[in-house]
Amino acid sequence: MSSYFTNIKQAFSTSVTGLKLTMKHVFSARKSSSNFDISSPEYFKDAENGIVTLQYPHFKLPVPQAGRYKLHNEIDDCIVCDKCAKVCPVNCIDIEPIKSTEDIGYTSDGSLKRIYAAKFDIDMAKCCFCGLCTTVCPTECLVMTPEYDFVETDVSKMNIPFGEMSEAEILEKKRLLEEKQQAASVAKPNVPPAPETNTDSSSNTDAPKPKAVFKPVFKKPS
Repeated sequence: MSSYFTNIKQAFSTSVTGLKLTMKHVFSARKSSSNFDISSPEYFKDAENGIVTLQYPHFKLPVPQAGRYKLHNEIDDCIVCDKCAKVCPVNCIDIEPIKSTEDIGYTSDGSLKRIYAAKFDIDMAKCCFCGLCTTVCPTECLVMTPEYDFVETDVSKMNIPFGEMSEAEILEKKRLLEEKQQAASVAKPNVPPAPETNTDSSSNTDAPKPKAVFKPVFKKPS
């Protein structure tokens, strides 16, 4: 009988404790949290004193500056060096370069541009958000933006093209490059092939003789 009333007392006590916690959050929810900066030391403490659930997408939590989210390429500053595509562990960057017959221009940091980007696609569906591509970029044109919500119902829309050349421009640049390569091959002087030399050591008496192999002599201890 004593255990029966003990269980009732314990159930009543835990219920009151739960209701107190619930009422605390109910009264705290009348005010919304004012500090949403994740770098602030009061971030988690302030989240307990207000509305925790945000009315997304009307309200969003700020992302940290070092966050790794959606990739963006400033194509005007890209020198099409192909380093990002080579370092990518999942091969989500697809580049088709076309060498220019002359200097194209300069990037914002003063780097000379000599290659066109006929194709520069980044498949965010494959991206593992490692950030290696942004690290090796010499002109820092490839960056990760704070945009983290870029979900699509069609996976093909996750492949983002950054190339700005039209099909006509691509064909024209390829034609100019081919003409320059053909002109360079015609202007190259014909170099006669080197005369064949007899490598037979038996017929070549002037060939140097191999040196004798040195063999150390070990004396027996006396």
